[in-house]
Amino acid sequence: MYAMSTPSGATGAAPRIPESRVPEAVHRRRWAILGVLMFSLLIVVLDNSILNVAVKTIAAPEPTGIGATQSELEWAINSYTLVFAGLLFTSGLLGDRIGRKKVLLFGIAVFGLGSALAALSGSPAELIGYRALMGFGAAFVMPATLAVLMNVFEREEQPKAIGIWAGSVGLGIAIGPITGGLLLEHFWWGSIFLVNVPVAVVALVAMVLLVPDSKDPRPGRVDPLGVALSIVGLVLLVYGIIRGGELADFTGASVLGPLLGGVAVLALFVWHEKRSSHPAIDISYFRKPAFAAAVAAIALVFFALMGVTFFSAFYLQSVRGYSALQSGLLILPLAAAQMIFAPRARLVVDRFGARAVCTVGMLLVAAGLAAFALFGADTPVWVLCLVFFVQGTGMAHIMPPVTVAVMQALPREKAGSGSAINNTFRQVGGALGIAVLGSVLSATYRGGIEGHLGAVPAGARDAAGESIEATLGIAEKMGPAGRPLISSAYDAFLDAMHVTALGSAAVALIGAVVVALFLPGLPEPRKLAGSEEAPEPVTAARG
Repeated sequence: MYAMSTPSGATGAAPRIPESRVPEAVHRRRWAILGVLMFSLLIVVLDNSILNVAVKTIAAPEPTGIGATQSELEWAINSYTLVFAGLLFTSGLLGDRIGRKKVLLFGIAVFGLGSALAALSGSPAELIGYRALMGFGAAFVMPATLAVLMNVFEREEQPKAIGIWAGSVGLGIAIGPITGGLLLEHFWWGSIFLVNVPVAVVALVAMVLLVPDSKDPRPGRVDPLGVALSIVGLVLLVYGIIRGGELADFTGASVLGPLLGGVAVLALFVWHEKRSSHPAIDISYFRKPAFAAAVAAIALVFFALMGVTFFSAFYLQSVRGYSALQSGLLILPLAAAQMIFAPRARLVVDRFGARAVCTVGMLLVAAGLAAFALFGADTPVWVLCLVFFVQGTGMAHIMPPVTVAVMQALPREKAGSGSAINNTFRQVGGALGIAVLGSVLSATYRGGIEGHLGAVPAGARDAAGESIEATLGIAEKMGPAGRPLISSAYDAFLDAMHVTALGSAAVALIGAVVVALFLPGLPEPRKLAGSEEAPEPVTAARG
């Protein structure tokens, strides 16, 4: 016998939409299915965090690396981001229509193939192309994992499952740099991609055996115009963001053109969806303050965090002199905090409400980011670890509640669309953070180092001012005469990092204001109306 339920600790979700119960056979193996979904998500998260510690090695001349320039390295990262962000929304719609398991299997197979090809890249151009193929596959993986989760867990267990799902992201953040460091110490640079292949094979087998398929039983008519507009708009927007970060200038025609074009196409997409009789996504969901605040919080926290993740790798390796493996180990506290607290975030939300929990989480993230403004070349390691732990704790109390708010606002049949919205805002926010904060870092660094390049040959001065890596490379070639330049490079980078960290913290504070104003607080358990009391929530029972 089944009893319907209304959760008492709702986290900003819309009023419940009646849903069918999960089949008993699926319900019994739901935790095993969650394990498979986490394993699938892991390879996507792990790959990006691995690449962050490998950029120096890939930039080295052959045979150590492939001699990628700074711009080529950025596009090895950005080609993945561009394709991934552009297709997230479409892949979520396809999952709802043709089946999430089919989409997930396709995505993992393509991701595995792209990883194998990337490992064998003979030039930076090939690596960029194969990274784009990996992004294509990943776009079908990430939304589908969350959509399947929503269809194998009952509503009352979804917050717990989403917390564990979010914790697996922390696991990927931890395993990636450590795995990357170990592989780079013992194998060639391509091994950081080749390691994905056996993981993808295991994930495919486990998925075929355990994961049930699900889709929207009444998908309605296809909206090809809406799908096309979403792809074009997102690709143009993300390309403009990436291009602006690459040039450290958002005023040029090559940046403003795609940016404004993307915004215009996405505005046309919204206009079309509001008037369509069969919209790809119901725009009215964004009129709900809790839903809109949740997706805004996702974008803002990743804007702030991804920018810092980008420059912290250079701080740890270039300024502090840590190896790729040591840098990965220093990220462990951030990942450990997420793995510890994310699965338990629902308990704190039940007690204090989503508004209070997410606001405090945002403030913790802001404090962790602002702490980078105090870091120097000799800051004790335990302080770094403590700051990373604080950041991870804040993230663990933001992402599960806001993800629940987004996913439970939509009916289960539209789980793919909800997951796509969640991941699209996260990806665009992260790309914007890397581009904007990376631009601030580059511009501030160039301004600080230019006055110290007098001893550098005239033909190399422009290149020497691009980044701390470029400056240190020139200084090394100059021999003893380059030693003063090394010290100046460290000082200029630390000044630039301090400015960028404060900018990141300011963005996180904006996020704190958004969630404090618009996410719901604790629901009142009882309301007296004359002599009548509102009935208490009915709990679920299976029997």
